[in-house]
Amino acid sequence: MSPLPPHLLPDNAAVDQRGRLLIAGCDTLALAQEFGTPLFVYDELHIRERCRQARAAFEGSVAYASKAFLCLAMARLVREEGLDLDVSTGGELYVARAAGVPGCRLVMHGNNKSDAELAAAAEAGVGRIVVDSFDELDRLDALHAATGARPRVLLRITPGVEAHTHEYVTTGVDDTKFGFTASTGMADAAIRRAERADSVELAGLHAHIGSQVFELRSFQQAVEVIAGFARPYGLPELSLGGGLGVAYVEGELAPTIAEWAAAIAEACESAGFAAPVSVEPGRALVAAAAVTLYEVGTIKELAGIRTYVSVDGGMSDNPRPVLYSSGYETFLPRAADRNRAKSVRVVGKHCESGDLLVRDGRVPDDIAVGDILGTPVTGAYGHSMGSNYNKVLRPAVVFARDGDARLVVRRESCEDLLRNDV
Repeated sequence: MSPLPPHLLPDNAAVDQRGRLLIAGCDTLALAQEFGTPLFVYDELHIRERCRQARAAFEGSVAYASKAFLCLAMARLVREEGLDLDVSTGGELYVARAAGVPGCRLVMHGNNKSDAELAAAAEAGVGRIVVDSFDELDRLDALHAATGARPRVLLRITPGVEAHTHEYVTTGVDDTKFGFTASTGMADAAIRRAERADSVELAGLHAHIGSQVFELRSFQQAVEVIAGFARPYGLPELSLGGGLGVAYVEGELAPTIAEWAAAIAEACESAGFAAPVSVEPGRALVAAAAVTLYEVGTIKELAGIRTYVSVDGGMSDNPRPVLYSSGYETFLPRAADRNRAKSVRVVGKHCESGDLLVRDGRVPDDIAVGDILGTPVTGAYGHSMGSNYNKVLRPAVVFARDGDARLVVRRESCEDLLRNDV
């Protein structure tokens, strides 16, 4: 088995003369020793470069989908790079505002926004609220009656487009909890109601067909449907959300941000939709920017069956393999350019047979207890979807840049586990 493909590593990753992996000039083994494991290591300039690519590729606004990964440092980085921020809960809104992101630079999502969340969004002066249901329009009516708030909104339309991705991250088909379904007439009814309402200012339409989408034609089909809806009403704004896929394993290829933008522009031109299109990428900006480092604690050899490698993390820091059967690669940062001849199954430390990180991993033959093991492309939906299952402490996060690593999220302590107990 060949070494780990370089394109799965962050932009500023390199292998030194000893064969050790450096990220942005930082020795990953030294980082594991300094900050402990599990540890998320992000290449900061990789993220900034993807933000700049997105800004250059799209004429409309680009909002970072913060659910992919959010902390104060990440929100500040996005603001510095000129992107807006997509938040989908009151908690994400709170973090963004605490990071100094102006309300006008925020897009508020959520299929079941509470009265309190809508009030907080209005008070913050959120630039756009993406309305997801008639019940939400009722709540906005009540908010207007109580406070006089009249936010600018986009209506989320479900276009009936099959995005060919995992069932749990498909959102553009008719059978989904999100949005106003186009095929049933709900979308037309929602547009008519919002246009008449005093409680909202209807700015345009929004659609999001799913996550980890590789087929650009799916995005083009969404444009065809949504542009058709927008044209009779003269609505000037169209947001196509995010969803662009990234490569996680050897042999997998994904479209670039520029190719994504070009496909959408082509579809808009064909549909006669001239207004700039906005997007909300998350995974495409941060996934490949990070590597997670673990320490190997147990190696279980089952002759004729498989080898289990247990690490000091698991489904609590990356639940995607358990939720979506997501695939990842494995490697040893001390031998980053070595062939990976040994087949292993990487599992976590939780009291759960399904605590699986990498089903079919490959590592050098001399893997040993105490080794640092790496999984690449873990910058999206790992830390953000993590948990304290078995009261495991949430990992630390560092941003590496120009040979320096700064701690942006500290590792939890046992005291943190008791913080909310009464």
